[in-house]
Amino acid sequence: MDTLTEHILTSREDLAARFDPPTERLRTKALDHVNAAGRNFIARSPFLVLATCGADGLDCSPKGDAPGFVTVSDDGKTLLIPDRAGNNRIDGLKNLLEDARVATIFLIPGANETYRVNGRARISDDPELRQRFVVKGKAPKVVLVIAVEQAFQHCPKALLRSNLWQAAQAGRPEGAPTLGDFAVARDPKSDKQALDAAYYGRVMDDLY
Repeated sequence: MDTLTEHILTSREDLAARFDPPTERLRTKALDHVNAAGRNFIARSPFLVLATCGADGLDCSPKGDAPGFVTVSDDGKTLLIPDRAGNNRIDGLKNLLEDARVATIFLIPGANETYRVNGRARISDDPELRQRFVVKGKAPKVVLVIAVEQAFQHCPKALLRSNLWQAAQAGRPEGAPTLGDFAVARDPKSDKQALDAAYYGRVMDDLY
């Protein structure tokens, strides 16, 4: 028998039977705004992952810059996220044209807690707004304006189990695939060394 198709849970009742109920504190931790602790966390975060969905499927994109690159409105109800130079696939942005819902996870290197914000996003190319996020003389092409609907912290267990930050201090793991390795996996005729050298030789001048 195919063990991957057996014992599949299909209802919330099935799930509830296999997990302990959350404590009252956990049930009520989600807020409809970013509070003072959340603002502090986001101000120190240089990295987030943003998830979107649309007719073509799902997208989960990393976003990173100097700590504080995401700004929070005074009332904690709005996030502003500059969209920096990337691969120009703009999968997430295209999704937002069809479905405004977004989910984000903020991380701070060395901190095992993470911070989650869900809401609905609009894509703005307002020149004055873009000018607020200029880095090295370059403004982002667009800024995401996210209306916060839910915000809360996650417990540290996932990062503790993964030993993420301690492993990062050891440097790049031997054998971890590079962009060149991924290119060769798609096309064996690709030149891994040339692709890696070309990309990493120019990327620092092409971040903005």
